[in-house]
Amino acid sequence: MAMQLAIVNQSHLVVPDANVSSLGFPGPWSEPTFTAAAKVRVGVTCCFFLIASCSNVAVLCSISGKRCKSHLRILILSLSIADLLVTLLVMPLDAMWNIMIQWYADEISCKILNFGKLFAMYSAALVLVVISLDRHWAILYPLSFTSAGQRNRIMLWTAWIGSLLLASPQLFLFRLRTVPGANFTQCATHGSFAQHWQETAYNMFTFCTLFVTPLGVMIVCYTRILWEIGKQMKHKNELARSKNDLISKARLKTLKMTLVIVVSFMVCWTPYYLLGIWYWFQPEMIYLTPEYVHHSLFLFGLLHTCTDPLVYGLYTPSFKEDLRTWLRRLGGLLTRKAKNSKPLADSEMNIKDFTSMDGPTTTATTVQSVF
Repeated sequence: MAMQLAIVNQSHLVVPDANVSSLGFPGPWSEPTFTAAAKVRVGVTCCFFLIASCSNVAVLCSISGKRCKSHLRILILSLSIADLLVTLLVMPLDAMWNIMIQWYADEISCKILNFGKLFAMYSAALVLVVISLDRHWAILYPLSFTSAGQRNRIMLWTAWIGSLLLASPQLFLFRLRTVPGANFTQCATHGSFAQHWQETAYNMFTFCTLFVTPLGVMIVCYTRILWEIGKQMKHKNELARSKNDLISKARLKTLKMTLVIVVSFMVCWTPYYLLGIWYWFQPEMIYLTPEYVHHSLFLFGLLHTCTDPLVYGLYTPSFKEDLRTWLRRLGGLLTRKAKNSKPLADSEMNIKDFTSMDGPTTTATTVQSVF
């Protein structure tokens, strides 16, 4: 596929898709093809799928196995689940859609899958907002630590329910459309809006709630956090060197981890959404920019689901230890299977036959009988 459809036509995506641009984009229609750039996109998406699914499952297993009651635990757990939703819903559907070019399933699948894609994207963004707010309260209002667990649960419920509600219009907007005079059917929103300005308004609403607003909240939270830390550094000589200082260091370590996760979200998705804004104001850019640019920027956005587990692992020693334990167990399991499947050598056969016929022998006797 040459490009991705507008937010409304491809869930969370911003730039129009050549497969469906003919359904609502002016100009002569020609059936799209599975281009070389799209093939590269599918290949990279499959690699991202394997990396993100394995790494996020590892984080889930590591966190689930901990008995720690830290209120941050449920936040990282929710972020891993949200990243897994993006991995399992967005990546496979995007790859298959690029390969098949058009939509071969029924209209119900068209509606549900596009709803699921946007829900996954909303959940990933809004959970990051909850994490940013949690760090904001932890640093600026440390005395509210005792109520953090309950507050986080309320914010997480709000984030997940909000994601469902914000993604629900997809169930009504998406439908199957067939190009007149051609055997080409696509899952799109063409014809769902009475006026063009309504489609533009919905696109802008989705763009603001999916990217601009979460990004703004994150920037405000971490700006205030860094400002507060800067003030404390100026008065560090007045701070007591006690257990409270150790707790402060632990919070700062957690702050660094969440800050890197948020920054990776900003860096990965900002270029792609800026490309979408360009398209909204200048639709002819679809013909002016190379196809590989749109594919590359979208893949760069998906990279965020792979970086979250990596960042968590870098800042969490227990996760590294869990990985080493799992790798040792996997290595031991593979070694045992290799030994069990390995054919016995002649000397081993002689030892086995000798022992079974004459009864148990000592090691020395066995070696003598073979050699």
